[in-house]
Amino acid sequence: MKKLCVAVSLIVFVLFASLVHAGDVYTVRVNGAINPPVAGFLENSISKANKDNAEALVVLLDTPGGLDSSMRDIVKKIMDSPVPVVVYVAPSGARAASAGAIILLASHVAAMAPGTNVGAAHPVNIGKEKTDEVMMKKVVKDAEAYSKSIAAQRGRNVDFAAKAVTESISITAKDALTKKVIDVMADSVDDLLTQIDGRSVATKKGTVVLHTKDAKKIDLPMPFKFRFLAYVSDPNVAYILMMLGIYGILFEFYSPGAVFPGVIGGVCLILALYAFQAIPISFAGLALILLGIVFFVLEVKIVSHGLLGIAGIVAVVIGSLMLVDLPGSALSISLSTIILVAVISAIFVFGILSFAVRAQFMKVRTGREGLIGETGFARSTFTAGEKGKVNVHGEIWSAVSEDTLNEGDEIVVAAVDNLIVKVRKKGG
Repeated sequence: MKKLCVAVSLIVFVLFASLVHAGDVYTVRVNGAINPPVAGFLENSISKANKDNAEALVVLLDTPGGLDSSMRDIVKKIMDSPVPVVVYVAPSGARAASAGAIILLASHVAAMAPGTNVGAAHPVNIGKEKTDEVMMKKVVKDAEAYSKSIAAQRGRNVDFAAKAVTESISITAKDALTKKVIDVMADSVDDLLTQIDGRSVATKKGTVVLHTKDAKKIDLPMPFKFRFLAYVSDPNVAYILMMLGIYGILFEFYSPGAVFPGVIGGVCLILALYAFQAIPISFAGLALILLGIVFFVLEVKIVSHGLLGIAGIVAVVIGSLMLVDLPGSALSISLSTIILVAVISAIFVFGILSFAVRAQFMKVRTGREGLIGETGFARSTFTAGEKGKVNVHGEIWSAVSEDTLNEGDEIVVAAVDNLIVKVRKKGG
């Protein structure tokens, strides 16, 4: 009986072990700035991993940082996840800077590949108004306390977490492992899964033992919705969309009925407004850009010999530089993009827009109005006040003349009344 019990226990243990090892490991990749679409993608991925009872979710991270609000949304989702979330900074050459460093600290298992770095989490002021020195100190203190609390909860280096915020320090993967900022340094995902196999981690549902060595890896690609929104949320793309939207609507205003420029302009402007909700912008920079557009409009209305157009380009360039005042950041507009837009603006103002406006003031060349001022010749002799026939534009018209006309005399159309033209002798 005792042997039977032992045998049954062994069978149950083997079956249980096989079930434990049956869990899949989901992997996702995050490259680029941390913004609302990326936060939404990671939140959905964590939810799916929990719904499918995955063994773990591995986030391959390479980011220069991003928005504090998006980072906090991701951290809260990780902290609240029953399934372990492993953040792996990879491949070699990748980084977890700024917001990425806090996300790494918040993970259940923090890992880095050789040749990567982490840190530089000092908060940077971006927004519609400049933050004064006192307020900025409060922001830094809040960020410092936040990163320290996360590091303490995960049993990681609290001193590094504080200095990454206050002093913007950044360290290599090797130093991060030595200083207990991360748990593992791995060459690849397979190496990572082998190293963390059997590790116990504290999750929302309690202590979980990882069984990842032989687990099946399932990659979760970013859905098109999040890829598209993440692309649009890039400050350079959002900036270009804003300018295209303004120019499209402006062209439609000066050339009614074109339809296409107005539709495309409206769509671009809406997408830009969505992006700028996630990227706080400077009102002063936006005002300068709009002032530049006003100068462009005046350029085609007033004879300024190009001075207003040049002033408009200068205003657009300066406003663009001020629009997202965060040089060298993942949330800044590159100088090359601004120069490109300035060149396109010059072409638009001195070329396309001026042509469209001039077209509105050109003399009508078709229909009844198009006949006025046109020349022709008399096909018959008739006196002033009498009706006769004239040839205009190769067409024969009934005419009433202000002067006596002989056949073959050149005439000028003075007015059109229904199907009768009123003419006078040319030069008369």
